[in-house]
Amino acid sequence: MGATGVLLCVVLHFLQMVTQSSEKFTVTGLQRPVLAPLGGNVELSCQLSPPQQAQHMEIRWFRNRYREPVYLYRNGKDLHGETISKYVERTELLKDDIGKGKVTLRIFKLTADDDGSYHCVFKVGEFYEEHITEIKVTATSSVMYILMQPPNIKGVMLECHSGGWFPQPHMEWRDNKGNIIPATSKAHSQDENKLFNMTMTLLIEASSHRSITCYLQNLLTHQEESISIVLSGELFSWKRVWIMILTTIGFMMIAFCMTYCVQQHLLYGTFSKGKCHWLKSTMIFMFSVIAVTGVMLILHLKQRVPVSDQHFELDTLWLEDISVILCVLIVFIIKLISFIYFRLEGDHQGWSLPPYLSATPTAAICRLAVPEYSRGHLQLDSEDDLAGMGPSPFFITPCF
Repeated sequence: MGATGVLLCVVLHFLQMVTQSSEKFTVTGLQRPVLAPLGGNVELSCQLSPPQQAQHMEIRWFRNRYREPVYLYRNGKDLHGETISKYVERTELLKDDIGKGKVTLRIFKLTADDDGSYHCVFKVGEFYEEHITEIKVTATSSVMYILMQPPNIKGVMLECHSGGWFPQPHMEWRDNKGNIIPATSKAHSQDENKLFNMTMTLLIEASSHRSITCYLQNLLTHQEESISIVLSGELFSWKRVWIMILTTIGFMMIAFCMTYCVQQHLLYGTFSKGKCHWLKSTMIFMFSVIAVTGVMLILHLKQRVPVSDQHFELDTLWLEDISVILCVLIVFIIKLISFIYFRLEGDHQGWSLPPYLSATPTAAICRLAVPEYSRGHLQLDSEDDLAGMGPSPFFITPCF
């Protein structure tokens, strides 16, 4: 074959390449999302249709921006210098079937950031086609725990916590029969790795639910995790506790009054003369009960922080603490005032008069406290002496 034959072969080969390069094609691949575990590996494949050689084409994988490729292949070379830095060490392009127009992108050590869409582009000259594949990164955590706040005036507050989920899981409370219990509140946050930390609360006001289960489910893989807690009926006895507190206060007041009466009887023998003042003691006792009950009602009926508020726990604990403190202070102050009152009244009633004054009309109306003089004592021999004294430093006090 002469020079003319060689030239003809070169021209035919060039025409064949131009024809192949200008032939239109499409790109196919997976139509459904690819589920991949957090920290695992994933492979994304795309194929030219009709099948043809792709060594001379530009193959580009990118996510959101065309000019920021995850992987770039051009003119038979891998161009790592033009790809996103975080993918350089974690990606490779499998080209075993590139002669048939098929390539596979492999991504190692998946993170939550890798979740999303990936574009596979084949380009020849100005003509290109692409296929989009979606990666769904999943993560499920078995680390779960339930916190129970101390019983308060609202009931028992349960908090379920679990972290390390992706994407955001479905979360709910269930009873021992599997029935769903509406949550009081739900909240979530994401850590530096974009994993979800879930928190769910439940306020139980009655002891109708003995066993409570916190239930989470990954909606992509349908994997479930749960943890249960068994509640004792004693947790809901806070009402009985307040009844016991008020009853104790009542017994304390009664004991105080009885102690005072016994003291008066032993010291002055006045128990039979009505000086125990049961009416006054009863009034003081009733005032104590009314004061304590009134304070409790004012505190409990005032505008409350809603359960869904993050300060609910602080507000509830504050209410409990301030209620106990106020009850103790009220009882203590009332007992102190009562003690001072009865003591002063007892000292006043203990003042004595001369025998001949005890039956006089003046002595029947008022008692005279005669002070002690520095030069002896004032002596009264008769009522006439009292009438003839004129103005004097007597202290007149009403009789009881």
